Amino acid sequence: MEKVHTNNAPAAIGPYSQAMKVGNLLFTSGQIPIVPATGEIVEGGIEAQAKQACENLKAVAEAAGTSLEKVVKTTCFLAEMSDFAAFNQVYGEYFTEKPARSCVAVKTLPKNVLCEIEMIAEL
Repeated sequence: MEKVHTNNAPAAIGPYSQAMKVGNLLFTSGQIPIVPATGEIVEGGIEAQAKQACENLKAVAEAAGTSLEKVVKTTCFLAEMSDFAAFNQVYGEYFTEKPARSCVAVKTLPKNVLCEIEMIAEL
């Protein structure tokens, strides 16, 4: 196993890594819409937050030597299922290969954000 870290994505806010390489797979921790340069939650609604979460995942993937085109599975967490359509619009711009996905609504996400995304990608 190999830990993955990049300054182009938010640092872990707990006892975990941004991602782990295992064999020919990359497993990421969930990424929330934190702007890496400031450590602040991106301003705006679900579209802005989904975009930032995807940008953070893209940065982690690139640091590991892969890309969003090689993602095989994502798990998406929404604070409100009513944001599903707007979230999907942004998500579809990033995950063009249409990986397998689960998407669920949860009671509360870290820092009260609107979305969190984790993924598994081929290296």
